[in-house]
Amino acid sequence: MVAPEEETGKPEVLDRLLSRVLRESDAYGGGIYVLTSSGQVLSAAVLAGVPSSLAMPWARVGISASGPLAEAVREGRLVWVGAEGELARRYPRIGLALPYSFALAAAPAVSAQRTWGGLVLLWPGSHPLVIERERQRAIEKASGYVGAALRRAEESGHPILPTPEPRIVPVPRRRMVTQAESLAAVDFTERLPEGCCALDLDGRITFITPTGAELVGSTVPVLLGTRPWEVLPWLDDPVFEDRYRSAVMSRHPTSFTARRPDDLWLSFEFYPDARGISVRIARSRLGEAGAAGGAGTGAETGAGAGAEAGAGAGAAIRPLPDSAVAPGTGAAPTRAGVLYQLAHLAAALTEALSVPDVIKLVVDQIAPSFGAHAVALFAVQAGKLRLRGHHGYGAREMERFDGAPLSPDHPGGRAVTTAEPAFFASRRELHDAFPRALADDGNHAWAFLPLVAAGRPIGCCVLAYDRPHVFGHDQRALLTAFGGLAAQALDRAHLYDTKSGLARSLQASLLPQELPALTGLQATARYLPATRGMDIGGDFYDLVRLDDTTAAAVMGDVQGHSVTAAALMGQVRTAVRAHAIAGAAPDDVLARTNRLLTDLNPGLFTSCLYVQIDLARRRACLATAGHLPPLLRHPGGRAESVAMPPGLLLGIDPSAAYEAIEIDLPPGAVLALFTDGLVERPGTDIEDATAALADALGDGEHNLDALADALMRRALPTADRTDDTALFLLRLAPS
Repeated sequence: MVAPEEETGKPEVLDRLLSRVLRESDAYGGGIYVLTSSGQVLSAAVLAGVPSSLAMPWARVGISASGPLAEAVREGRLVWVGAEGELARRYPRIGLALPYSFALAAAPAVSAQRTWGGLVLLWPGSHPLVIERERQRAIEKASGYVGAALRRAEESGHPILPTPEPRIVPVPRRRMVTQAESLAAVDFTERLPEGCCALDLDGRITFITPTGAELVGSTVPVLLGTRPWEVLPWLDDPVFEDRYRSAVMSRHPTSFTARRPDDLWLSFEFYPDARGISVRIARSRLGEAGAAGGAGTGAETGAGAGAEAGAGAGAAIRPLPDSAVAPGTGAAPTRAGVLYQLAHLAAALTEALSVPDVIKLVVDQIAPSFGAHAVALFAVQAGKLRLRGHHGYGAREMERFDGAPLSPDHPGGRAVTTAEPAFFASRRELHDAFPRALADDGNHAWAFLPLVAAGRPIGCCVLAYDRPHVFGHDQRALLTAFGGLAAQALDRAHLYDTKSGLARSLQASLLPQELPALTGLQATARYLPATRGMDIGGDFYDLVRLDDTTAAAVMGDVQGHSVTAAALMGQVRTAVRAHAIAGAAPDDVLARTNRLLTDLNPGLFTSCLYVQIDLARRRACLATAGHLPPLLRHPGGRAESVAMPPGLLLGIDPSAAYEAIEIDLPPGAVLALFTDGLVERPGTDIEDATAALADALGDGEHNLDALADALMRRALPTADRTDDTALFLLRLAPS
């Protein structure tokens, strides 16, 4: 791959760069994502080769989310997801929404040791589960060019900023054709006995022959620019859309048969590429034989009013039983796209833990999932509807709606008090029902969904459409179901937040509120709770003033993450402090605390590192009870692990003895005490991780607080922390 030329910060540079990456990696589609200023969200800047209807729900990706792009950026590595169900196995939430066969690669866009965004590339489902080395190198090189382009844009003073919606750029044609070739191609297709048409990536008809239009019972002018399942009611069945989605994502041919209202069976064969889908339409003997035999006619659907092919008659659609049909597709009870999005939303809501997580999922994803222009979420509070989140609305508009009463004269209030959803297809419908309830918000249709959990109203979700919108029976049922899912998720999240708040309060009460100020000693500490489970752990630290020239630093870790572990942590910290103040030597402090714990017999073990610092002699005396040894950064910058004699964990053997050692602690040296949450991670040797932490300590900031912050950034990301983490830095001030 040739390195891109120097460019300024124009967004078009990413268009050209993505086109080049697709061409040279042989990917059929993908996108470039930009990291927002908060560093917590990846926003799609440009996409190619994928339908906007499928891409929009993934246009913004949280760094902490479960998915290949978030994982790649979070962990700073390339993530490859091969075909054959690998996506569903590793990322089930995404697999529910995209149950098709395709391969995917995600990589961070890094330049100058900073992550600027990410790159996603897609290949047909025939690619292997393990990435080829040559392709891996090409992707890594491409992601580097993306990072460099984003970095240059910022350095030029024109950074490429996230936009509300990504640009969709067409995949370049393989070759240019002349007008004569174009006309000859049209003549060729119109001479064929069967019909044919072309769909763009979003499923709209861009070309159809008169024979094809006649076979489906319509005309060319009526069909151009439309989606077939939207204008032909007898094709308004999930199989058609599902086959289209499968062809687009897997790049495999797909097919099905459908019965017109006049009982004529047609076969549809989809042949996709990166620019769209060619569709062959023909009379189907297979369908006629199936109908004559009275078996396998598929799901019966109503034709609806105004059908060009004849109103009032039934229609049936079913897949062709041949090997061309991509695996993993099949009929669904309603529109395929909406159904998959509902499955995705349901799975996402089960993963959301906190109330803010649930609110963000609802307001960010429900609007594109159901074609709404805007969405607002309200919670019941003191007899009023209080705004909790919104998308698509302006802040000034939301100010007018916040605080609406739970009154039958207000659509949201009535929906909540009656627990019945309300749908208004036009402004007139809303005005007739509630003439003075709402100010004009610029929209033309609304759905008010009550959020009811365990029979108790907790809020209301409002969807707004920027044009009149008829809510069919199926969509009303889906929206009502979603309201129930959102309500349950909010109720669970509220309970989780309450429990987490109590756990955090308990944790905070057991750790020092502030470290004592000691002349000649600089100290700073950091603590991160685990983010899975109760958010409470057994890590603890303490700094004790023993006399004018002596202090004691303590770091420990109680086994487990529970209220019991936290309570034991408080007992251990109190015992260590008491023995230290009584004047016991470091080895005696641990021995006495150990005897106390074995007498209590809590069933949990505790590691502990005790450091007694003599400020006058500039020496430290250390003893450990199964805790990780500290790191020492010498004044010159070299950092190493302190060699410690082993000691048994506290609470196992009442007769255990502990050995203390002394080390020099000259002015400017930094002693780092830490728990295993800072260095333990799956698949990594703890000694290697500790050595890497020592390197980071040696190369780190001189300012102690900045150094502590930098070291804590090495902890596992929020979504992956199963253990709490504590860090304690000590430095003797220059004399």
